[in-house]
Amino acid sequence: MSDFSQSNIQNLLLRALAPEAFDLLLPALQAIELPTNFELISPGVPSGTVYFLESGLASIVATNSDGESVEVGHVGYEGMAGAHVLQKVDQTPNRTFMQVEGHGISVPVSALLSIVERVSSANDLLLRYVHCCDLQLAHSALANARYNLPERLARWLLMCHDRLRSSDLPLIHEFLSLMLGVRRAGVTNEIHILEGVHAIKATRGNIRILDRSKLEDMAGGSYGIPELEYERLIGFPIRLA
Repeated sequence: MSDFSQSNIQNLLLRALAPEAFDLLLPALQAIELPTNFELISPGVPSGTVYFLESGLASIVATNSDGESVEVGHVGYEGMAGAHVLQKVDQTPNRTFMQVEGHGISVPVSALLSIVERVSSANDLLLRYVHCCDLQLAHSALANARYNLPERLARWLLMCHDRLRSSDLPLIHEFLSLMLGVRRAGVTNEIHILEGVHAIKATRGNIRILDRSKLEDMAGGSYGIPELEYERLIGFPIRLA
């Protein structure tokens, strides 16, 4: 049996499971190291494993037939990679991989689906998480359509800050460019603006959050509603004190 305790586990979804469901799932939990670029979900390949992150940051990236890519979601300790299996979909064209190294817990898809079929509260909880992911995607579309790049960058940094639980975000400009769907030069200019108001400090391969409240002011209404919905439905705030 896996050596895990629900009270000490870092992943919020596993912590929020009913104890009955967690105990049934426990034998299937396996600790795993998740280095940078580790592919959690491969596009177009049936998923045999899902991952509950304990630390680090994963990106869900959509790529079209022209080879253009953009981030459509990300996962930290609040979630899981492979949520499409909860909707009875065995594969997805999207790719999920680690942008910031960490560690997590792997679970065979067959074991997870068995638990959600046996324990209705587990099924309800994880489907609520899928709803939260859909809402985050909807608000990303809203931000892209109605907000300028400085506001979108501030929003995205806040979401990374939530999930990494550290003031140091090991992010490179090329990654930010991919995530925001803009040219690298545009991201660099906006980072300089955020540095100018002392909201962040950027060094090679790292962005340090100096003043979260300034980022929140900059992001305005583009940030906050999905985060509140997650707390309402899952029972934990995404950003724990």
